[in-house]
Amino acid sequence: MSKLQLIHLNKTFSPSVVPVKDINLTVEDGEFLSLLGPSGCGKSTILRMIAGLEEPTRGQILIDDRDVTQLKPGDRNIAMVFQSYALYPHMTVYKNLSAGLKLKQVPKDERDRRIQTVSHILGLEDLMQRKPGQLSGGQRQRVAVGRALVRNPDVFLLDEPLSNLDALLRENVRADLKQIFASQSVPVVYVTHDQTEAMTLSTKVAVLNNGYLQQLDTPDRIYNHPANQFVASFVGSPRMNLISVPCQAEQALLGTCNIPLPTTAKAPPQIMLGIRPEHLQLAQPTDQYTIQGQVFLVENLGIYKLGSIRSMSNQGVPMVLRSMLPSNEDWLNQTVTLAISPNSLHWFDVESGETLAESH
Repeated sequence: MSKLQLIHLNKTFSPSVVPVKDINLTVEDGEFLSLLGPSGCGKSTILRMIAGLEEPTRGQILIDDRDVTQLKPGDRNIAMVFQSYALYPHMTVYKNLSAGLKLKQVPKDERDRRIQTVSHILGLEDLMQRKPGQLSGGQRQRVAVGRALVRNPDVFLLDEPLSNLDALLRENVRADLKQIFASQSVPVVYVTHDQTEAMTLSTKVAVLNNGYLQQLDTPDRIYNHPANQFVASFVGSPRMNLISVPCQAEQALLGTCNIPLPTTAKAPPQIMLGIRPEHLQLAQPTDQYTIQGQVFLVENLGIYKLGSIRSMSNQGVPMVLRSMLPSNEDWLNQTVTLAISPNSLHWFDVESGETLAESH
């Protein structure tokens, strides 16, 4: 059983460069945590501090309730998979897998047993005598993961390990990783800026921005119950529609449509309305809340088309909404009427960006 804890973790490089700000989180045994956020949000710095490659300015790192904050990387019993894979180019796959074990003076019989087990899990049996230059990108990635697995670490750390793979291979390897780490009963911390990786691989996601933890939750709750406007806009593809609308008499005024505010939300003069493109559907005659506009851009995404629709606010100002439209029609320049379900809306404070209420 293992557990990783970050307690008030901070990192300051200079007064103007503070990539990590008071991070508190726990990764339990068997949990897969993704650190998700844009470039420069602090996620890689957090990973490097866990690994011992960077020293925290303040705070603690605990593994199994043991304070490892000041320990050298080799004394932490962690295994890290780097973005570049960091394989020894002059060594065979077998020797790459065994190198770390030899340094730890693991007996040869035990080394062979671990390597055999891991090579079977990862499908590397036929590649053991090849060198990295003779492997494909996906094969090198599996060797890098295998080198981590054979160590039987207390914590796995992965730093954007799929970023060098093409789209199709990335999808295949992502599925492999999910199966591999589902069978490992130790904490896994995975750094990515790719929300698809985070949402499909993780049991928990930590969304970061500007060094701060914005939300720590399950993928479902991150998507359906974002803590603030940043999380709502960063997670989800296509991105959520965010529109600043005036409020009057407990209603939000969106074009000619007056949408009732949730009872838990006070009625400010202005409110930020969030609605995901998949929740804007072509209206039926029975739909109560609708908005009309003209499609001026269509992106064909295969199973559906993503339409950008220009409409007018109740103040006569143009606004743009994006909606998923059926793929069997040419929507360009058509006028469409979209249904708005109050149960699918998100409401944010226009100044702080914090969630005011959800209509779920």
